Amino acid sequence: MKLPKLTPMTPMPPIARSLLAVLAALALGLSGCSPQDAADDKTPMAKPALPYEAVATQGTGFTVGAMMSANTVYVLFDPQCPHCGHLWEASVPLHGKVKFVWIPVAFINAKSGPQGGALLSAANPAALMAEHEKSILAGGGGVSAIAAAPMEINKAIKKNTQLFNSLGVESVPYIVGKNLRTGQVVTNTGALSTAALAELLGVN
Repeated sequence: MKLPKLTPMTPMPPIARSLLAVLAALALGLSGCSPQDAADDKTPMAKPALPYEAVATQGTGFTVGAMMSANTVYVLFDPQCPHCGHLWEASVPLHGKVKFVWIPVAFINAKSGPQGGALLSAANPAALMAEHEKSILAGGGGVSAIAAAPMEINKAIKKNTQLFNSLGVESVPYIVGKNLRTGQVVTNTGALSTAALAELLGVN
């Protein structure tokens, strides 16, 4: 049997290869902020079978949005993560429909824990979070941390970080909630647009 003649592929121009590499890097960079080896506490924990229930019962955060809503959406975030800042901004237009609980974890750098403590201790967490994320996205490093957070606040952030590690999630922001239309638990790792977030949560 005569085999068909194979036509050699045209080599990809160097500029095209470089462009593909840049696009791939950008795509990876947009996914979220990863802990890698930065987490302070590596205490082994069993991965929860039900992440929604685990986060709802074990996480400590501050609540913003539709306070009377029976459907709560949880967001684990590191205060030093710019992707978390983008998700915060995307979530603001949904505050009239969704109750969000933002749960700070700490693994990116030394500012993560103290800034998380400042947010948990704030009289108006939503206002401070808006100021903080605006600073993060502008490259300003975020709001100043309180000099010495109460011991229970530090313990809460440490426990939040252990919870995050136990979930086996690779990066923040991590969303876990229930779709309002279907009642099904939904999760997402990384930032989303307002439209995509609304679709995930079934509120569009």
